[in-house]
Amino acid sequence: LEFTVNTARTLFTRAVLTVNSSVLRATISKSALIGLQHQNTLSKFYHNRSKAPCILVPISIPKRFYSKAIPESLENIRDRVLLVLKLYDKIEPTKLSLESHFINDLGLDSLDHVEVIMAIEDEFGFEIPDGDAEKLVKPADIVRYVADREDIYE
Repeated sequence: LEFTVNTARTLFTRAVLTVNSSVLRATISKSALIGLQHQNTLSKFYHNRSKAPCILVPISIPKRFYSKAIPESLENIRDRVLLVLKLYDKIEPTKLSLESHFINDLGLDSLDHVEVIMAIEDEFGFEIPDGDAEKLVKPADIVRYVADREDIYE
């Protein structure tokens, strides 16, 4: 009778461990299981070990990384404005210069002018009021306006 009780107890323990391990695999991340396995491996070397398993879960500590902003210069602003305008599909890059008039030289209409101003707003991250936008009819005007807004004088 003693043999069968021990055998039954062993079989029951193995069945429970098999079910528990499959449940753990389905619900716990791989890194937590590795931590549990690592802890069980280490606990074999200690005399005073606990029978209750402890699941180690990796902790992610949020960190912030800052970088230096690229110092704005008049040349950098000019390059960014010309790039935005070159990427606009209704402007021919060969006709584009700092002194090109949007309507007279490049053939844009008023709606295109509004789209150009919106693209510049997106590029530099600030809003240009409508009254100011009407005065920006050349790329050089936009460069001067952005430089004044960013307090860049050269």
